[in-house]
Amino acid sequence: MTGPIVAIVGRPNVGKSTLLNRLAGRRLAVIADLPGTTRDRVFAFVSWQGRELTVVDTGGWQTKPQGSLEQKVKQQVEVAIARADAIIFLADVKDGAIAGDEEIAGVLHATNKPVILAVNKVDSAKQVNQVADFYRLGMGEPVAISAHHNRGIDELMDAVLASLPPRPVTATEPGEAKLAIVGRPNVGKSTLLNALLGEERAVVDESPGTTRDTLDAVISWGDKRITLVDTAGIKRRGRIGAGVDFYSVLRALQAINRCDVALLLIDASEFITAQDMHIAGYIIDAGKGMMLVVNKWDLVPEEQRQTFKRSTERRLAFAAHTPVVYISAKLGQGINRILSQAWEIWEERQKRIPQSAVNELVREALSSHPPPRTGSRELRIARAYQDESQPATFILEVNDARLIHFSYRRYLENKLRRGFGFGGVPLKLIFTKAARKINRKTNVRA
Repeated sequence: MTGPIVAIVGRPNVGKSTLLNRLAGRRLAVIADLPGTTRDRVFAFVSWQGRELTVVDTGGWQTKPQGSLEQKVKQQVEVAIARADAIIFLADVKDGAIAGDEEIAGVLHATNKPVILAVNKVDSAKQVNQVADFYRLGMGEPVAISAHHNRGIDELMDAVLASLPPRPVTATEPGEAKLAIVGRPNVGKSTLLNALLGEERAVVDESPGTTRDTLDAVISWGDKRITLVDTAGIKRRGRIGAGVDFYSVLRALQAINRCDVALLLIDASEFITAQDMHIAGYIIDAGKGMMLVVNKWDLVPEEQRQTFKRSTERRLAFAAHTPVVYISAKLGQGINRILSQAWEIWEERQKRIPQSAVNELVREALSSHPPPRTGSRELRIARAYQDESQPATFILEVNDARLIHFSYRRYLENKLRRGFGFGGVPLKLIFTKAARKINRKTNVRA
């Protein structure tokens, strides 16, 4: 099922990006002490107490936007509010509950959505007492936090989870895969869906924003069952134009959350864009299988095709494991390759490797290319195995996870991929502290 979307909303410079980075566990958004630093939205897939969430960072809400850029930021915040399942309303204890907070509170009251008021930058006992001032916003009991110092985050996220409806329980039948068609508006997603279905299930038009809602279609492919999700650009009645693309991305994120394999559709006539790369990053972050589907290939002259392929390979170097299919959805060219390739990726995602085989491969990797030393310290790995609950995830028990250099992580990932495959599936390596001291004799034991 769709992972809930949680939007972080508040005035400029109250710490929204810092909070997102804290929840995501890594530095995703640009942080600065100047108001208005965050211009574009940043998304993070966050797991909290086993619940998968999509957390959306938004630009600062300006009471009186100055210029077109601030107006556009405000409009996109409105889109995030409209699409969110729950909202974290972030305020700054140092400023107190000021007029800008009151304006945001009025907007959020009208949404009838769960809102959790978090008061940030509470770093002392004196500031805890100042939190009471925020009761007058009428948003219920405020949660005192310090995103920078990691205080109150557990209480905040417990409140967020409590505000969401219970997670629906769904059963996936053996041999059933969920494929999401994702991509920028007007790249041909509805046309591809219709071509795969062999019928006019979705309304297709030359202008962006034709699809009004997400359309799921279930098809039987041999003895296999496949659910196709269409996520074309959406523009609802009364929705401001500036937010259309952002709204579409949120819908795509929901589809990515609940699919097994994402078909990333791009327009060959435009080469690969920054937004295509962003969506690819979202798919990888979510741990989903991915296939790049290059549409409108018939419009690319023969003499330009190799240039296109080299450019795509260079720009998507971070997703080199991704298979590529070249098609024309309109003409039906190459369509017959999509389901078979997507099913192979789905099968790769189900793959389970015995611990003995993982240990043996990691032992050989360490032997052929020992990890670099950090001062006098050397990385040692006691045990390596595949996680049973997460697809394509490997746990490595080490003496000190801080000794892992990103280049050596990439080396181990490449070794695992060459040894075990996982084509089209992002590999996730988790380094944890070993339960007991590791010496050279116990380094990677079978």
